[in-house]
Amino acid sequence: MKRARWIRRLAIAGVLLCFTVVVLGAYVRLTVAGLGCPDWPGCYGHLAPSGADAAHWAGRPYESGKAWHEMIHRYAALLLALTILGIAALAIGSRRERIVRVPFALALLAIVLVQALLGMLTVTWQLKPLIVTLHLLFGMTTLALLWWLTLSLPGSPWQASALAVPGRTISGGGGAALTSARWLTRLALAALAVQIALGGWTSSNYAAVACPDFPTCQGAWWPPADFRDAFVLWHGLDIDYEGGVLAGPARIAIHVSHRLGAALTTAALGLAALFVLRRRGLAGARARAAAVLGALALQLVIGISMVEKSFPLWLATAHTAGAALLLLATLALLRSLSGR
Repeated sequence: MKRARWIRRLAIAGVLLCFTVVVLGAYVRLTVAGLGCPDWPGCYGHLAPSGADAAHWAGRPYESGKAWHEMIHRYAALLLALTILGIAALAIGSRRERIVRVPFALALLAIVLVQALLGMLTVTWQLKPLIVTLHLLFGMTTLALLWWLTLSLPGSPWQASALAVPGRTISGGGGAALTSARWLTRLALAALAVQIALGGWTSSNYAAVACPDFPTCQGAWWPPADFRDAFVLWHGLDIDYEGGVLAGPARIAIHVSHRLGAALTTAALGLAALFVLRRRGLAGARARAAAVLGALALQLVIGISMVEKSFPLWLATAHTAGAALLLLATLALLRSLSGR
């Protein structure tokens, strides 16, 4: 069907675009370009970066490089929003054919609108950590939903078929091993979501460099840390958060929490993937379980190397890309365990 083909194309394009937007967002944060354009949706009153009217924004001098970083991110986000709008329109137009459930498509569109609002507040509220972290989480949620849609479309080459076992079928689509695998993968996905939130909180509070060594932090296994101030969500609106406002011990607490979260997430993802790999009845899911282990290993190598090499920009950006890839791999495993 023509509409089905277009929805499939838009879904795949949406995944690629959303992945790009998430990585660009990380790059904008890491280059301290979040306020490269102090207004929204334009940049110094223009659709494209221009320093002509910079004098109207006192205290925020125009920097061409940062402005372009921010606006390229916004242009990509706009293109993603239009892609999702197209999916929603096609879903409504083909609702009798049930290619995509209309509530799912509308929920996806609503999330993108919330994401646009968070993008505006990120700028107008001067990089408030809570908003920046939510902006990342909603971006990852958008990516997850687009990927789930891609995996679930009827007739799609991406559709999950991991439960197909050569020569036989898993009776009832389940069994004890299948049920256990689903729950382990769901728990691993929940742990990954919390870890992504911790990563966003670490980045938005400029706490990544609080521990410049590994596996210790500041030369100690448990350095002096202020966990009380580390996770205060609201510090007020009239504060410029660029560069961070927390003291060193609070940033150390955030970084240590992120490392502990990484250990727990690694254990949860590893357990889920190894469980699938060791069960004959789930042989069709082994490739996706192996993909989870591969993405997990890559992310751990990136994270450790980032610290060892003193946080180079390309590795710090790759760390966000690695988290997105790990999310996609985990969702693919979960989708394969959910049947056709």
